Amino acid sequence: MNPSRRTFLTSSTLVGASLLLGSRAASATESSATPPMDIWDVFKNRRSVRRFKPDPVPEADLRRILDAARLAPTSGNQQPWKFLVVRDPAKIAALKAACIERALGRVDPNKPLSEDEKKQRETRVRNAFDGYLSAPVHIVVLTDNQSTYPDYNHWDGPMAAGYLMLAARALGYGTVFITDSVPGEITKKVLNIPDRYTRVCFTPLGVPLEWPPSPKKKPLEDFIAYETL
Repeated sequence: MNPSRRTFLTSSTLVGASLLLGSRAASATESSATPPMDIWDVFKNRRSVRRFKPDPVPEADLRRILDAARLAPTSGNQQPWKFLVVRDPAKIAALKAACIERALGRVDPNKPLSEDEKKQRETRVRNAFDGYLSAPVHIVVLTDNQSTYPDYNHWDGPMAAGYLMLAARALGYGTVFITDSVPGEITKKVLNIPDRYTRVCFTPLGVPLEWPPSPKKKPLEDFIAYETL
């Protein structure tokens, strides 16, 4: 089988993965039982969320979201993914502390800051991570370097992350595709991730404090070319 062969995203694929929109269930083990969200509304209403409510994510919802990610297209059906779920408050606090320390340590020696500027910068940094790491669940999307076709992992990994984020939105949860803000070396060290795995992204998962407004998007015509560029 050609490892570069791929399947396509279809409405039946996502509907088959039971992408439902709903309010949070009271129990952490029960799923939301509400009407399905139209797939086109899922695409239209997904947002990058950076601040969350403390509401727990029911286990059934979490598993449904991860199951949708598992169904993403993959090279030669190799399925190289690993989804590291982090819910331990101590681990989340350790990630926050490490990220804040790193961010505050990145200073341009050619542009010294005044004391007021340092305080303002520290406030901005702490507020940012108070938001990113306010969700009850965080997921590290990884690929296995020992997969069947490891050279294709850098394509397969983002596909799974995209499915995960669409599934989360369909169930009423927010996510955000984080790379540099929560560096790979920090997640690897704090969460003791083995060298055989490469991180694709890090995302919080939870009920948004509020849904961000839609950012301005370029018109479709800007992206389409027929037959030639």
